[in-house]
Amino acid sequence: MRRLTLSLLLAWPLAACAGAPTLDPETGLATWQAEVRGVQVRLTQISPDQARAFYQARGFSAEAAERYAGECVFMTVVRNIGTTPIEHRLADWRYLQQGKRESIRSKADWDMLWMKLGVNEAARIAFNWAQFPATQIFAPGDWNQGMTSYRIGRGERFDLLFVWHTVGKTFSGTLHDVQCAPDAS
Repeated sequence: MRRLTLSLLLAWPLAACAGAPTLDPETGLATWQAEVRGVQVRLTQISPDQARAFYQARGFSAEAAERYAGECVFMTVVRNIGTTPIEHRLADWRYLQQGKRESIRSKADWDMLWMKLGVNEAARIAFNWAQFPATQIFAPGDWNQGMTSYRIGRGERFDLLFVWHTVGKTFSGTLHDVQCAPDAS
């Protein structure tokens, strides 16, 4: 067993550099990470059960929480690991699946849906605060996290094209072959 553990530990840095996901041994949920030109982007799967529980605990009805849990949801972390400030706009990000290029659903889009479903204001505010910021400027060393959601099925795969701006230029990177968390049932 010790030899297998050592082999896995030695292989892990190579897998991480190659874009392979890392798995949480307790939850089985996967994380993808990329570092490009001073920016680090990380997506960690959020299971449907986690999404349901999180929002029901914040005042969402079972129906409204299920609406969100039915999406492909990730905890998203962005870090400025470079030496210059960066600006991010979530509206510039795209995900690619089966040849289709889609934008990430905005907080404003979600809020309109929550109002239609009768979600109370306190729950909508909690939702808004838990989502990844729509725009933000990151000084060197700054980071932030929040949820992002994608309109694709549980267990399906996509590529995420993330975009940022620094020193008057636009840059992008890609997380390849990201997979939505499967439904536990």
